[in-house]
Amino acid sequence: MKTGDQTLVKQINKSIVLSTIEKKSPISRAQISKETGLNKATVSNLVSDLIADELVNELGQGQSSGGRKPVMLYFNTHAGYAIGLDLGVNYILAVLTELSGEIVEEISVPLSGKDAEHVIQTLSSLVSTLIGKAPQSPYGVVGIGIGAPGIVDPEGHILFTPYLELSEVNLKQILEEKFNIPTVIDNEANTGALGEHLYGAGKNAINLIYVSVGIGIGTGIIMNGQLYKGATGISGEMGHLTIEVNGRKCSCGNRGCWELYASESALLKEAKKMELFKKDDSITLESIESEAKKGNKDVLRLLHSIGEYNGIGLANIINTFNPDMLIIGNRMARFENWITNPIKSVLDERLSSFHRNSVNLKISSLGKYSNALGASAIVSSRFLDINRVEVI
Repeated sequence: MKTGDQTLVKQINKSIVLSTIEKKSPISRAQISKETGLNKATVSNLVSDLIADELVNELGQGQSSGGRKPVMLYFNTHAGYAIGLDLGVNYILAVLTELSGEIVEEISVPLSGKDAEHVIQTLSSLVSTLIGKAPQSPYGVVGIGIGAPGIVDPEGHILFTPYLELSEVNLKQILEEKFNIPTVIDNEANTGALGEHLYGAGKNAINLIYVSVGIGIGTGIIMNGQLYKGATGISGEMGHLTIEVNGRKCSCGNRGCWELYASESALLKEAKKMELFKKDDSITLESIESEAKKGNKDVLRLLHSIGEYNGIGLANIINTFNPDMLIIGNRMARFENWITNPIKSVLDERLSSFHRNSVNLKISSLGKYSNALGASAIVSSRFLDINRVEVI
């Protein structure tokens, strides 16, 4: 237990009370006392502080179990707002959320250029628009979170991305100087994993792997309820697992990487070889999905093959991590109806019964929002950490 002076003890107790109200509101002071073990006078004083901070509001009277009806308390999700950005290779999705993760506004735009200037200008424009749309609140916009493709260090610097010209660009500093708002950048698979863990299909999972299948493939790892990032913060680059010894050359320098055979870019590349799409310079996932719905046999065969290649990589992940849940997300999740069965067939064929029976395979329940919501959750949490103290 962390020890210290009365100020620290009060801050720890305040943190406990705020967390309890966040998770269990509406809740009364008496219930908080019972839940936390803090005496009623202490709880009452701390609640008064949190009400003064405008992080907690009184809702009104609840049901009485005898005697005076209790006044119920709830976490003020409107105390501030967070911006979450899914920085894709060919799009940006931006959301404005309440502190609870509820989406208030969203904007999605195509990303037509890869150079740093264009990316920064587009991001800045979206952030400016969402700041302008944020409702009046005590704390305003409390943070900007970005899920970015590529390798991101623990300080939020993009070290390498093969798809955008942002390597070694201090995007965090640029945005913080422009908007004077704390900014956090993480790998998009990490933010996607957090989004699903907090709000989506993985809410009840303790150990889960989120597989972001987009232009490339990345994985976010939740172990024992916490995001696992490795020794230097860059774990999860499983899109670069080798599945073909002498396979295609990858931009990472390796050959035969999983994402070259199972990703959105692999799907688009193979689709362009079809007679149907040969003259289509702007082939999209939407057009492929449309043909799949029509029952186009060539497209269905291609999706089946992509599903099998996904299954091969997923089998490796399951054998390595033995998660209780595996979630497939990002833009390829839209093909759930056509890739799920081939994935399961490969898993049945390649996994032992012990591994196969212990994992729950799911498609993202948040769809395109996993990454952006995870990014906004990081900055909301950091804002609230001002009123939290980690108890060791």
